[in-house]
Amino acid sequence: MTATLDIASLLCSIARVGAESPLLPDLRAIEPFAHFFNRTGQIESNSLDKRDGSCTRRELILRFLVLNAVLDQGLDIVGVRRLLLQVTNNLYRREVRFLHSPAAFFAELGIAIDQIVGEHSSIKKIRSETWARENQSSPNKYNLFMDNAKQALSYTVFRWGVPLALPLLLERDERDEDRRDAVLVRYLKSWQSAEEMSQQLKDNERYGLGKAIGDKAGHLFAKWAVSSFALLREATPNWNAFSFEVPFDSNTGRVLWRTGFFLHWADESDYVRMKVVQRGAGKGGTNYIRVTNIRGMKAAVDLPDEIWKAYVEICCKHLRSHKKAPQTAEIQRIPLAYLLSAGTSVASAELDEGLIHIGTRFCFNHSEPKCRDCPIRKHCVARISKPELIRDYRT
Repeated sequence: MTATLDIASLLCSIARVGAESPLLPDLRAIEPFAHFFNRTGQIESNSLDKRDGSCTRRELILRFLVLNAVLDQGLDIVGVRRLLLQVTNNLYRREVRFLHSPAAFFAELGIAIDQIVGEHSSIKKIRSETWARENQSSPNKYNLFMDNAKQALSYTVFRWGVPLALPLLLERDERDEDRRDAVLVRYLKSWQSAEEMSQQLKDNERYGLGKAIGDKAGHLFAKWAVSSFALLREATPNWNAFSFEVPFDSNTGRVLWRTGFFLHWADESDYVRMKVVQRGAGKGGTNYIRVTNIRGMKAAVDLPDEIWKAYVEICCKHLRSHKKAPQTAEIQRIPLAYLLSAGTSVASAELDEGLIHIGTRFCFNHSEPKCRDCPIRKHCVARISKPELIRDYRT
């Protein structure tokens, strides 16, 4: 474990980077949303519950963001978001208004598949060389279909169809026609916190998206809905900036491993036992870091008293995961406690945006990241004293 790392400074520095360089979905570029924004480019928050055809504006944006969160698990964030944007606009131009009427997507499945395949081909021509260079890979391996799938039907029905089926089923289950304009909004707000909502989005027995969405994507959606676009935000602890865990993906795993954050809270042997670190399973025989396996993992060392107090508040008041103080700290929730204790204006969303920015612009998934230019280089254990954390590990 790394005893000398200044955890508070590291996390606050990452969060400040995220506050300055957010990489958010470009909702203004979605043509059916164009009139939802004012002249300064801000969402007209006072008009979010105004109907736009069959749905409220808030409802339509949330439907889009659920779909975006599912698709965002692909290998190239820029490419994935461009694919979703262009397919959405093209389908609406052809009067396939699938956000207003999800059934239209399935009724015109052939058109949807043609649009997805065509746009994917175009984006690959534009993005594959840049992606390959940054990831020390081959342009031929560029594929936005998740799980490296080759079949357009499977990808379209599973990754697009499942999140679109959620509002469709909610509409069918709502007997009052006057309430069908915001079925997803009411469903999401039916849970006691944004954290519980993110989990139910995946696990609910009737409406859960199951394997179509991971924990990371559920938290990503919570980040957008509660913090980034304030669609579900309220002035209560359980629906505010600390009410959901930081999304843990490959960028998070890589940055927090190399900076020494993970090794501050447990030894490498602990991560091996939990299969977070998988020896020899990475590219070129390196050690693979499967950061999703860290979920629920307990810290092997105690938190400082003031951080522990903040941790208890996070669990009991914000996440609403505990009715009384927990006995031990989960590693994935520790960053929120540090940010809450610091009393800064940055929280889960900004920390995640910082991890994404650093992971995609500097801390590349190979042995030659741009350490000299990285905005958190002064806090990085790998750069300062342990280059093996870069050389021997991949995410």
